[in-house]
Amino acid sequence: MASEAPPPRGALRFLGPGLITGAADDDPSGIATYSQVGAQFGYNMTWVMLFSYPLMAAIQEISARIGRVTGHGIAGNARRCYSALLLYVLVGLLLVANLVNLGADLGAMGAALALLLGGPQHVYVVGFAVGCAVLEIFMSYQRYVAVLKWLTLSLFAYVATVLVVDVPWGEVAVATFLPKFLLRQDYFLSIVAVLGTTISPYLFFWQSSEEAEDERVTPGAAPLREAQGQAPRELHRIRLDTYAGMGFSNLISFFIIVTTAATLNAHGITDIQTSAQAAEALRPIAGQFTFVIFAAGIIGTGLLAVPVFAGSAAYAVGEALGWPIGLARRPLQAKAFYGTIALSTLIGIAINFTPLDPIKALFWAAVANGVIAVPSMIAMLSMARRRDVMGPFVLPPLLAGMGWLATAVMAVTALAMLVTAAM
Repeated sequence: MASEAPPPRGALRFLGPGLITGAADDDPSGIATYSQVGAQFGYNMTWVMLFSYPLMAAIQEISARIGRVTGHGIAGNARRCYSALLLYVLVGLLLVANLVNLGADLGAMGAALALLLGGPQHVYVVGFAVGCAVLEIFMSYQRYVAVLKWLTLSLFAYVATVLVVDVPWGEVAVATFLPKFLLRQDYFLSIVAVLGTTISPYLFFWQSSEEAEDERVTPGAAPLREAQGQAPRELHRIRLDTYAGMGFSNLISFFIIVTTAATLNAHGITDIQTSAQAAEALRPIAGQFTFVIFAAGIIGTGLLAVPVFAGSAAYAVGEALGWPIGLARRPLQAKAFYGTIALSTLIGIAINFTPLDPIKALFWAAVANGVIAVPSMIAMLSMARRRDVMGPFVLPPLLAGMGWLATAVMAVTALAMLVTAAM
């Protein structure tokens, strides 16, 4: 039992793991996906962001609850509940997907800065990677979390872009709330891509681990199983933080789709494969200001997402192998954990110096995410309904039902991804 209750949180501190997780979901790779569906289908894909929001928020709330109630992340709890083989397969798939996405995001950031300033893209890739790794490893946890929170402001770049282009909001509203489904294979595959981008395993692992980390560094806090009196306030905070963070994430994704639909699709540009290509295509259509803001947003979101990819991989590997973990630890206190962050970032750099096609790499990363999402969600939901794991804080029926619905949707998504991969 904790000796004292943790102090009340201020407005900015009240929003934490949920806000950062939601913002990290709009990484440069995600921006590329949203830009492509906006360019290809106009406003006919905006409804997906509305549909995915409650599913995404529910599964992230479940992830956060597991971390705060038990004091361990998803991999740490899975290590105690499941076979080593299942745990290592899940963590291995997560690691592969994270590394490919990390490399792709670094490449997108380098390409965006090259568009803005000129110069060598690969030098920028190395600079961004080293900068992110140094801050994540050597900056104090409290300051680093504050940096990540401020970086979420970079997503407002996409609020700015949608405000400066001519958008037929009536048409957008109809497409969002009364969607017309296109009976085309590429349309349904794009739905799969958006759902796979929005509901991603690295987000589950990151938010759960960050809730556990916050509990460890907050004076007076303890896992809710041991400090049940803290539960009402903490569970309320988790719900607000998560639903606000996921709402922010999906709103920005919605704005990216609307921006590219109103500009690129309206001018017949329907094939966008990278976020930097989307930014470049905007320049002659929407003007220099929109181009600059869109490209700058790619860099800002990348600075937020790259540490989350590396960090979630390190938390998962560290918990699976029983290492000392945590960004609140000093580097010499968690050498393997921080070494995983450094090695992940180094591999991300290396990916940009290989002949690997980044578009194909992202496709296979999406397949890996789709494959790992379903068993990860099943494992999470099963753990969160076990009293030996959650004590008196097992999932309430409504939240559990939403979690299983999200799992079913992702199972269909994963199946569609695998069928596409085999075609």
